[in-house]
Amino acid sequence: MELRQLQYFLVVAEELNFSRAADRLNMTQPPLSAQVRQLEDELAVTLFERSTRKVTLTPAGEVFQRSTKRLLSELDSNVVEAQRVAKGEIGQLSLGFVPSATAEILPPILREFRKRFPDVRLVLHELTPELQVRGLREGSLDCACFYLPFNDSPPFGDRNLESAPISREPLVAALPVDHPLTAQRKIAMESLAEEPFVAVVGHSGQGLREVILEQCRRADFKPHIVQEAALIGTIAGLVASGVGVSLLPASVRRLQRMGVSYRPLQDDPIHVKMGLIWAREWFRPTLEGFINVAEEIHANSTRRGRS
Repeated sequence: MELRQLQYFLVVAEELNFSRAADRLNMTQPPLSAQVRQLEDELAVTLFERSTRKVTLTPAGEVFQRSTKRLLSELDSNVVEAQRVAKGEIGQLSLGFVPSATAEILPPILREFRKRFPDVRLVLHELTPELQVRGLREGSLDCACFYLPFNDSPPFGDRNLESAPISREPLVAALPVDHPLTAQRKIAMESLAEEPFVAVVGHSGQGLREVILEQCRRADFKPHIVQEAALIGTIAGLVASGVGVSLLPASVRRLQRMGVSYRPLQDDPIHVKMGLIWAREWFRPTLEGFINVAEEIHANSTRRGRS
């Protein structure tokens, strides 16, 4: 039994005339009659009563017509659903992210993605970069979101991982509200040389930590790190507690942590990048759609910043 035979049968059942049915199907009558007869032979059922004057459905033909309509309708739905899956329009996307990404960068991306792909289920996981990379390798995450770059040293080293930047923002100084330097509108890096620093812990903030250390190197000092933390929110809390000062991405100001004052840097601050990271082997259509949305929003934001 072939799909086209079922389609031929339904047209004949609707027209109850082989000649008109053949015209609808853009074919001649003899091969159409032969295909319907072959279908009846395969089913071992007479579907039509034929005479020189008219064609009618048998009781078996009426039942077969109803079931065939349901079958082909379901098949059409399955085809459409498969096409939507292939386009990334339905399915699931599991995204890991660092908490600071929700301050400014992720919200517009998530809103636009939900708008364009309402039938994709987003599963969000707040995780450190190290745990996100583990999830990418194990396949429990489709995509990760943390600060770039990540290098080839453990736990980040993996040639199977790819990344794309989705934001670019300068570093700012984070100071306790009662710190003398808060009296200054902008902070010179040299004035932080003797300050105790709260820093992002090594593995958990690979990209951000390197950018912060490079900012200090450019000012010819190595920061005196007295405390490390995995998450930016924790760092801001420690700064508020007077443990030390820190350098953080500018978007952290939106977190509005009490007890912390943020000041721009005076001397050409380094810009830190937030990125999307994914594993080639787990790439799926829903991820492609998410990356495209994120890159489009980043590009638009960059153009607005230049205008």
